[in-house]
Amino acid sequence: MSVSDPQLRIAQLESELKWAHLKIQVLEERLRQQRIRMLGPHSETLTNPQLAVLADEEPSATSDEVVAEARREPITRKPPRERKPHPGREELPESLPRVEKVIRCEEQTCRTCGQETSIVGYDESEQLDVEPARYFVQVVKREKRACRGCEQSTVTMAPLPPRIVEKGLASDNVVIDAVVSKYCDHLPLYRQALILEREAGLEIGRATLDGWVMRVGEMLVPVVQAMHKDLLSEGYLQADETTVPVQMHDRRGSNHEAYLWQYGKPGGETVFDFCLHRGREGPKRFLEKWEGILQTDGYQAYEGVGGPKMVHVGCWAHSRRKFVDAVKVNPQDGEAVKMVTRMDALFLVDRDARQKTMSGAERLAHRREFAQPWVEEIREACQMLSKEALPKSALGKAVAYTLNQWPKLVRCLEYEEVELSNNLAENSMRPVALGRNYVHSRIMCSRPDSGWLASLAKRGFAGLAHVTWTKLIGTGRLSIIKASAGTLERGQLADTGTA
Repeated sequence: MSVSDPQLRIAQLESELKWAHLKIQVLEERLRQQRIRMLGPHSETLTNPQLAVLADEEPSATSDEVVAEARREPITRKPPRERKPHPGREELPESLPRVEKVIRCEEQTCRTCGQETSIVGYDESEQLDVEPARYFVQVVKREKRACRGCEQSTVTMAPLPPRIVEKGLASDNVVIDAVVSKYCDHLPLYRQALILEREAGLEIGRATLDGWVMRVGEMLVPVVQAMHKDLLSEGYLQADETTVPVQMHDRRGSNHEAYLWQYGKPGGETVFDFCLHRGREGPKRFLEKWEGILQTDGYQAYEGVGGPKMVHVGCWAHSRRKFVDAVKVNPQDGEAVKMVTRMDALFLVDRDARQKTMSGAERLAHRREFAQPWVEEIREACQMLSKEALPKSALGKAVAYTLNQWPKLVRCLEYEEVELSNNLAENSMRPVALGRNYVHSRIMCSRPDSGWLASLAKRGFAGLAHVTWTKLIGTGRLSIIKASAGTLERGQLADTGTA
């Protein structure tokens, strides 16, 4: 066939048209992704007309839109939802102390005979009350004793009890309240300083409050080390990471993007590890030679960590999320919608197992019976789509991610204790995300030669107090600190080294 052959020319033009359509699709997906990031909620799917209206500076309705709206079928109202009967007034916890307040009758004489009436009973009702915080100055007076009968008698004095901040202005209770308010109630230090000035008339700088936090973090290092040791004794862990802004001492004017790595067992311990960078050295140092089952997303930094027998498991939620993004940028893509539906079926199988309160072995058998066919169908569909979808399109990226993670994803059907996703690890990041939204939430990164942080800085630690309290929040261990100031006595923590 010659170059001037019409059939060859037609085939060439059809090929060029096909690739032109694919390129247009990729560009439209990129535009839609950008609009979704700027204007659309993450949990909802917006149509192209909606995004176009949001993107226009002066939105207006076209004649075609008016005609389409006129022809639209009326929205059918859902039947009214049956309201459940009110459970009644909630009882207040029995653990709360009761303080009685007796309201006496103004009229204490009988209206008939005029004699004084007697109390025959009480009508009781309960209401929750609170005593506002009351600041006061605690004056500590130590006895000085000497023998008056001896000429060379020495004066003895009672020793001061150990304190969190030696020679500090605040008592242990005030220090603990400041730390708990920051990391449990997410109240930044600058707001606490304003509250102290308003309620107590005392101006305490944020640097002083930050010193309290750092001191408490230093004292809690043995607790975190014990948590780390307990965590590595487990056989199954989930891991995830998130960013935290860090103020550096190079005075460059911008924050350094550091990372908090989270390691935890579902329903058990949760420990955060602070690193200035997102490299492999963080999880490699934390896990050391640990040889268990580690479930993560597809981030490459988790490769090659742990011991030689460590099993790496993938996350189906991350794979599903890729296809959900493909549906968002192209709602008409039936293959992406089908893939999301197939993956939803996997999670429905696990939900059914939870509702039936199955044991680990029973859930694994349940997965192999009902989820295995869906897994095989997902693999076949991904292999087919890898030959059809454009590699740089949202669907192509989702398919490539799933196939690359496939050996790790199918391991969820091999171990009974493994979850389908590491969403529990992501949920433990919520306290960090709340604190990250503060106006002044940045962590101060200490220099490697700054006192007690010297040895820890060599391991990549900085802002240790922030990390220490984040770890305690993740495990719910704040109760051991808030219950009594004596828990933080230096001798107790230093001698035992455990929580």
